[in-house]
Amino acid sequence: MNIRKGRISDLENIMQMYNSCVEGMIENGIDQWDKKYPNKEIILADLESKTYFVLEANNIILGGINIDKKQDKTYLTMPWKDTKGSFMVVHRLAVKKEFWKQKIGLKLMEFAEQLVKRKQLVSIRLDTYSNNPIAINFYKKLNYNFIGEIYLKPNKNEYYCFEKIINKNK
Repeated sequence: MNIRKGRISDLENIMQMYNSCVEGMIENGIDQWDKKYPNKEIILADLESKTYFVLEANNIILGGINIDKKQDKTYLTMPWKDTKGSFMVVHRLAVKKEFWKQKIGLKLMEFAEQLVKRKQLVSIRLDTYSNNPIAINFYKKLNYNFIGEIYLKPNKNEYYCFEKIINKNK
């Protein structure tokens, strides 16, 4: 298995991975994502920004993650522990449904944490849908701390914000 920066030429394969992930979420009663989100335009923008990473094995994209400094304006109301603003934000972590329970998500999150360490930043921020117990438990097991709730547009559903301090001495 290899984690690398995503390329624009990966777009179709990344979208196949998301379609599989969304299908699995819906099968589990999680209505966080659908055919409208995440979409090609959003993923293409991630790829063009060079902030999207894929985990692949045998030239098959098994998972993906976007890691950048962009946060929704609702994040500004959260009581983050990292008050220096020295963070990265995880977006759109997904794994092909056939590869769930094979620690692909864990490997991608470990990669994100290593990226924060290399950049000498303090923390990782993220949000996940309040009706996604799989993701909520996953982040809690990785020692991410619940910070509070936000409501994201356009659907205005409740999302939970999590944070993990990576470099305590910064």
